[in-house]
Amino acid sequence: MGDTSAVVVGGGIGGLAAAIGLRLIGWDVTVLERAAALADAGAGISLHANGLRALDALGVGAAVRAAARPQYTGGTRTPTGRRLARMDGAALERELGTPIGGIPRAVLHRLLREALPAECLLVGAEATSAGQPARDRVTVTTRDKVLDANLVVAADGVNSRLRARLFPHHPGPAYSGSTVLRAITERPVDLADDFSLTWGRGAEFGHIAFTDGRAEWHAVLTSPPGIRHAAPLHALRRRFEGWHDPIPALLDATRPEAVLHHDMYELATPLPAFVSGRIALLGDAAHAMTPNLGQGACQALEDAVTLTAALATEPAVDAALARYDAERRPRSQSVARAARRAGRLGQQLAHPAAVALGNTAMRLAPSGATLRAVLRHAAWTPPVFGRPLTGCE
Repeated sequence: MGDTSAVVVGGGIGGLAAAIGLRLIGWDVTVLERAAALADAGAGISLHANGLRALDALGVGAAVRAAARPQYTGGTRTPTGRRLARMDGAALERELGTPIGGIPRAVLHRLLREALPAECLLVGAEATSAGQPARDRVTVTTRDKVLDANLVVAADGVNSRLRARLFPHHPGPAYSGSTVLRAITERPVDLADDFSLTWGRGAEFGHIAFTDGRAEWHAVLTSPPGIRHAAPLHALRRRFEGWHDPIPALLDATRPEAVLHHDMYELATPLPAFVSGRIALLGDAAHAMTPNLGQGACQALEDAVTLTAALATEPAVDAALARYDAERRPRSQSVARAARRAGRLGQQLAHPAAVALGNTAMRLAPSGATLRAVLRHAAWTPPVFGRPLTGCE
């Protein structure tokens, strides 16, 4: 590898975006993905304006927008269907220049991979360690090779091994108190809204509509970690019995084997730095957050663009990494705190009086307050690092 070489550990959204950005500014990049095969498992994602703008900066925004369904209608309801808040997607578009987009994660992953040469991505290659033998060099070790580079981007997720090595005294990810079951329907479903959330006692059910008529749904439950169901769809039908349409239809349109179940972990203790030597943490490895604001992937995309811009404009890699840390850590950790608060004020409420009070507050809040809440996190402008391209040149 040359003097501007990087190893990206992790082939998820943040890692692929970082690789695209680094390639755009002339770096030689290798992405290590520990999965033995790219199964593209996952449900759906809502991309807010900040995430879409980051993708625009990387040259893949147009392709993603074409595959995403704009979210103009939706909001929050009670289990009976009573509306608590309405989402005004058109107003968001006027303010931010783009609507929120709903897209299957597998499609987003594919579009990001297509922006990279196939030889950039090494599948089934797990980074077992990383070290810095010299001030300007980093080595990454896998089971069968040692890679030498000027920079390592640790985008290896909430359970990041590299983060644990860099910050051995950090407590690591903490259980958020919630578990999530989710899936994409097998067939189209008749939906009145592009996006919706329903809040009940200790539970949330939501959906994202896709361009082909199918939808992603998720059920977030306040629960101890580690609980699994032999028949998850049956368990969900019991848990959400009597909840308003289209919740029963979404469950009925889902194959049992399509349901994913994950306990939700976050970095409740913020990291003291996103950088250690020539290793930069990115995405969930740096700031894993609860999904209550729909900002997890968007923040990873912001990370990728900010890191790219810093490396493109700073005179030295060390200075670029210091700038990346200074710009990204305060913002992403602030968003993570806001996401945690949103969960505590929504789905995690369990006492009937607390639920009633929260519902009343949401119902009486002026529509402008809801708009401002979204704008607070989505109104982000990417730093400039050059002409956005349509692929890796």
